Amino acid sequence: MQPTITPQSSYSPADFKSDQAVRWCPGCGDHAILNTLHKAMATLGIAPEMTAVISGIGCSSRLPYYMNTYGFHTIHGRAAAIATGFKVANPQMTVWQISGDGDGLAIGGNHFIHAVRRNIDINMVLFNNKIYGLTKGQYSPTSARGFVSKSSPYGTTEDPFIPAELVFGARGNFFARSIDVELATSQEVFVAAARHKGASVVEVLQNCVIFNNGIHNPITDKEVRADRTIHLRHGEKMIFGKNGDKGLVQDGFLIKAVTIGQDGYTLDDVLVHDAHTPSNFLHQQLAMMDGNTLPLAVGVIRDVEAPTYDAAVEAQVAEVRAKKGFDSLRSLILAGETWEVK
Repeated sequence: MQPTITPQSSYSPADFKSDQAVRWCPGCGDHAILNTLHKAMATLGIAPEMTAVISGIGCSSRLPYYMNTYGFHTIHGRAAAIATGFKVANPQMTVWQISGDGDGLAIGGNHFIHAVRRNIDINMVLFNNKIYGLTKGQYSPTSARGFVSKSSPYGTTEDPFIPAELVFGARGNFFARSIDVELATSQEVFVAAARHKGASVVEVLQNCVIFNNGIHNPITDKEVRADRTIHLRHGEKMIFGKNGDKGLVQDGFLIKAVTIGQDGYTLDDVLVHDAHTPSNFLHQQLAMMDGNTLPLAVGVIRDVEAPTYDAAVEAQVAEVRAKKGFDSLRSLILAGETWEVK
């Protein structure tokens, strides 16, 4: 049986904090993400003992130490695989998987896309700082072409992965995005991710103050953020800008940004966000906006119901047990031909 996820007042963020000292660099974006995750868990009202946090290797992967829940600090790139096994074996538990862009999309890339494809009911949080921080500043799978780092002193000669593109390529049903300094947005999307039944992916643009400080500044600086980001909410008009006078409209098969009241565009022309439509055509366009020609989308971009892998496995096991009469592993083993060795 799946736990019922309903808001309760019986938990506070402190209930989900461990007694461990947080060992991230001062000013690291991970602190904000941890803080909002504690708040989101309190909002969800799921008991700490019904929650597991599983990570791989990297700065972000220290997060399970700071959670008063079950936790696994696993091996490089394998968080999704271990989270999958844990969820299938314990379908009643709420599972959070924590990975960085290197851990999740490089060595763990294959596990990432298949967890999404299978639609396992785990909440995958991807910390994207576009650098390997724990190993001291090598370029990562999300670093831009030409990026100069310790492992690319003359600039990278490859194009990066875009996490949203991988999610949609793997036929994902939930994708959201936030920014480490947008605490309210992060809490909002974490809660939505947990309430979604199936694989949910939340990309958080996170700042590494030591090895990649300011990498997201062209989008996240207070002076430009309102014009270069758009907060999408289901059922609401796609409006953005410092003055709330810009919007997204249909432009043939694509979308474009306009100023409301100019060039003949009115509020009626602005698109309404539908996060629940099964078609991912518009969702992909929204997720791929990068803050240049079109604003970077934050919030829940796609949230569509679909059968989950873990629920299907649980149902299949129950069906086979009923047909075969197995009530334990021992009865399964002894059901076939057996012999006694003397």
